[in-house]
Amino acid sequence: MKITLFGAAGSVTGSAYYIQTQFASILIDFGVFQGGKEADSRNRTIPPIEIAKLDAVVLTHAHLDHTGRLPLLPQKGYRNPVYCTPATIDMTTLILHDSLKVQTLDMERTNRKRSREGKSPLSTLYSKQDVEQILAQLKPIPYAETFQIAKSISVRAVEAGHILGSVSIEVTVEEDGRKKVIIFSGDLGPQGMAILKDPVLFTAADLVFMESTYGDRDHRSLRDTLTEGEAVIRQAIQSKGKILIPAFAVGRTQQLLYYLAAAIHKGNVPHFPVYVDSPMAIEATKIYEKHPELYDDEALELLNSGELKEDLSHLQYSTTADESRALNYVEGTCMILAGAGMCNAGRILHHLRHNLWKPETSVIIVGYQAEGTLGRRLVEGAKQVTIFGEKIAVNAHIHLLGGLSAHAGQSDLLRWFDAIAGSKPRLVLSHGEDKGRKPLAEIIAKRYGIQATLPEYGEVIEL
Repeated sequence: MKITLFGAAGSVTGSAYYIQTQFASILIDFGVFQGGKEADSRNRTIPPIEIAKLDAVVLTHAHLDHTGRLPLLPQKGYRNPVYCTPATIDMTTLILHDSLKVQTLDMERTNRKRSREGKSPLSTLYSKQDVEQILAQLKPIPYAETFQIAKSISVRAVEAGHILGSVSIEVTVEEDGRKKVIIFSGDLGPQGMAILKDPVLFTAADLVFMESTYGDRDHRSLRDTLTEGEAVIRQAIQSKGKILIPAFAVGRTQQLLYYLAAAIHKGNVPHFPVYVDSPMAIEATKIYEKHPELYDDEALELLNSGELKEDLSHLQYSTTADESRALNYVEGTCMILAGAGMCNAGRILHHLRHNLWKPETSVIIVGYQAEGTLGRRLVEGAKQVTIFGEKIAVNAHIHLLGGLSAHAGQSDLLRWFDAIAGSKPRLVLSHGEDKGRKPLAEIIAKRYGIQATLPEYGEVIEL
């Protein structure tokens, strides 16, 4: 059996695992690369996969870096199922439609500039027809049940605690009287994250692919993070400045609203205007409301009590472009949650353009910022950035609240691996830059005597 990594190998975007056995081949995830011009080039280059001959595709979750290249598959003749949880079907439908919309708007802007330069126009990564075709191929997979997806290959999906519908995948391959078990962690959430249940643990495997995004460190404690966030809000209210949060529409926005409601309920911050300026986040919130069966006990209790709705009575949704632009003229303090989470696209760019240069503005960064993104430059202390071709001074206060990450920190990653380490599996650390996966590999080697493989793009793991 061969497993080739065509993404998220030494990086945190573009997840794609190509599995070839004696009788079948499948793909686990097929996400886009994000950050910089090189990412766009990679997204447009189809890896050496016999796409038309794939027996199945399986998704760990709906985030774009795990699903964003899916519409390329029908272009190359793929017509078999794409298996995922029911919530992931809903989220993937939302995310791919939004991705095409963003690409179209960006390409129109790019092509206007190219036209003025006398250059030929460029096209989006895929078409509406491609998106609709792959969405028609999404098929639900049950939780925690072994499910055959191809000759000799079965899978079992269990909660990963990252976003709604996210799972880790156990792949079992049986050929010539032998059985091998391969675990793909997907993106693992931290213990105790709001709304969702904690990741389910495995106890045995022959080979494990584990994410390592934050393999080098633990996040700040949730208690300290929320305390700091509340202090930032109170200070912004005092200075009458806007609070801008580049928030991932799926997962992070819902998590932030949950914690904000709790802070208001406890009296730690007063009621004040809060705007979700993202049609995608609004729709994602509706999908969260559709799947309470995936909530943890605390979230279910708050939902049933009605407290969440009461504490967020000042929440408003900005759906249209006109409603988004109107936020430029809102006086006094308000909080604006807008995508994209890495500040590489979406409405947050417009709000940053209008407010980064103002010293009373606060920008709260609440998620991982990949190399090459505007969010990464802000976190690293850039004094000036370029947005839509215009140079903008960074006078705003930039706050990094790492304790709200939807990714497990080092201790939670080790806790997840500890449950399976006794079976002495081969370990491959993926979905992590070297600064994350190398320290994690060193700790695992010392603690368990297991030498992890740190693959690069296109590397083949044989079992």
